Amino acid sequence: MTQHTDLPSDLLPTTVREFLTAHVARDADTASSFLAEDAVVVDQGETFRGREEAHAFLRDAGSEFEYTTEQIGAHRVDDAHWVVTVRLEGTFPGGVADLDYRFALRNGLVAELVIANHPA
Repeated sequence: MTQHTDLPSDLLPTTVREFLTAHVARDADTASSFLAEDAVVVDQGETFRGREEAHAFLRDAGSEFEYTTEQIGAHRVDDAHWVVTVRLEGTFPGGVADLDYRFALRNGLVAELVIANHPA
């Protein structure tokens, strides 16, 4: 059963919370440490398979822009699936974007992460 509840970040699983903290700080090494070896990361229709490819994506994504990141929502789908909505504001085209980070966890690590536009 799906449970849609807005959660403060301190109620998210530690893996999700610490991954996002590292990702927002643009610390790809630490963020990658929360990924399973066979993790799949999808962003804007591009798929990165395995921790090494995902690390390269995390290191380079958005590096040409300056932006801030703010968590504006979060919910638990089930024990293994969590969605965190973030708002980016910066120098990229459009200047503002609301994105859903859809996490699938396995054995305490991120097995899959899909980053997609938040539905309006």
